[in-house]
Amino acid sequence: MDRKKAITGMFASALGIKAAKDTVSSLSDAPRAFTRNEQTSSSDTSGLRVSEQGYKHSVCRWTYSSVPLEELCEVAIELKIDSIELLDPSDIKKVQQRGLHCAVANSVPLSLTNGFNDPAYHAALQKEYSELIPVLADLGIQNLICFSGNRRGIGDEQGIEQSAIGLDPIVALAQKYGITLVMELLNSKVDHKDYQCDHTVWGVGLCEKIGSDHFKLLYDIYHMQVMEGDIIATIQKYHPYIAHYHTAGVPGRNEIDQSQELNYPAIMQAIQGTGFTGHVAQEFIPTAENKFDSLARAIDLCTLK
Repeated sequence: MDRKKAITGMFASALGIKAAKDTVSSLSDAPRAFTRNEQTSSSDTSGLRVSEQGYKHSVCRWTYSSVPLEELCEVAIELKIDSIELLDPSDIKKVQQRGLHCAVANSVPLSLTNGFNDPAYHAALQKEYSELIPVLADLGIQNLICFSGNRRGIGDEQGIEQSAIGLDPIVALAQKYGITLVMELLNSKVDHKDYQCDHTVWGVGLCEKIGSDHFKLLYDIYHMQVMEGDIIATIQKYHPYIAHYHTAGVPGRNEIDQSQELNYPAIMQAIQGTGFTGHVAQEFIPTAENKFDSLARAIDLCTLK
């Protein structure tokens, strides 16, 4: 599945899809089926998994793009997930009507490969973000994703300088509206060839250059394991620059179970140890026949006991 295509498709139109199963396995080693509560109130989000861990749970819409949004909302409520994210304004309203949040809003379709590191795209990006930010503010959104764009021969220092020039007016506008721009760290080795914001230190350098609490990083655990490893030490060192987290298994970008190499309970413990109170979003691409079972297990794995 191509994330860019999935997100762009959701930004452009509503998705038509096949209904998912109405049962999800429990989280024990000897699974027992439980039936989703069909009487769940549209505002019944009590008991969300915030508990003593501080951070909250979210799930990325694009990884469940084959599932109706209403169906995903029902499952999120059942699993005590606080947020469904990477949504456009029309879908944000739909999840809010169910009592859920959107932890990070979708950006403009242009920005993943044609980003702020290239002055050729500054005018278009500034126009589109300037139009989007007030709309999102009216919806109560706090975080908006953005991207560096691909290098295309642009050096690291030059990329930081040019990104800061392009972002400065947008960050100022975001601050005015109470929104934080979060630039996602992506790997350029497997999934996003030539992407510039592919190492934590580059993203931190850009944060320091911009110098605003309304510009931070989206630390994608999967992508940074592929690029640099040393996940826990990196989180502990650079957590002041991080506003949001994404998960997925390595290798493969699939379930975060024992089939992959990352120790997610230990990573969650490290995140909690930084005092983080934002969202950790599941962004793995499910391979199991019952996709919601995979999500339930991931939420359980990332919930500190």
